[in-house]
Amino acid sequence: MANGNAIPSRAVVLRLKAIQAYDRWRLRRLKRKHPGLHIDPSASTNLAAARYDLAPGAVLRIGAGVVTDRLEGALHFYVESGAEMVIGERTWLRTDVGAVHMVAFAGARMTIGEEGFMNGCHVSCKSELTTGRRVWIGMGSRVFDSDQHDMDADRPEEAEPVTIGDYCWVASDVTVLRGVTIGEHSIVGTRSLVTSNIPAHTLAFGSPARARGTVGDRSSGR
Repeated sequence: MANGNAIPSRAVVLRLKAIQAYDRWRLRRLKRKHPGLHIDPSASTNLAAARYDLAPGAVLRIGAGVVTDRLEGALHFYVESGAEMVIGERTWLRTDVGAVHMVAFAGARMTIGEEGFMNGCHVSCKSELTTGRRVWIGMGSRVFDSDQHDMDADRPEEAEPVTIGDYCWVASDVTVLRGVTIGEHSIVGTRSLVTSNIPAHTLAFGSPARARGTVGDRSSGR
């Protein structure tokens, strides 16, 4: 009968240590290749499996205790020249349910707050994108701070900062567009389109998303 608390065999332990040693070597090599890449020593060695597209002059800072899955290329960091991306401490970049794409275009700044949960999602900025403490962004969701392309010759692309406050939960298949602020302790329901600000402690959903109820204190939730 299988024992869920069985102690791993010596062979398994040695194999895991060898994998970690190999990944540490890969991370050292990545940091030599990209001078703007800063990874806290306590972050997961699984970060070696991520794909790094960092232009000269780009900065990517990955904080203490950041974790991800060891799936080659499923986590993608794309940071252009003059841009800065900061991944806060103890954030989980979960890729086993879908790829995580994090994009900062030239001169932009992306800040992911502490204890964040990026779950198979896509976040992109051309100006500024900020998430607070313990923000969850669910599977298939997308957050953009710009139109991504020009509308036509007379209407050029626009970019405006996006802010998601502390303890918010953006559920699955949600799209958040430029200029939006989502107040702290709010929840945005599945398949919503967020085109305007959402007050703090609000349950919102729909296309476009509208306030449908209230949300209490989420700081102690899991």
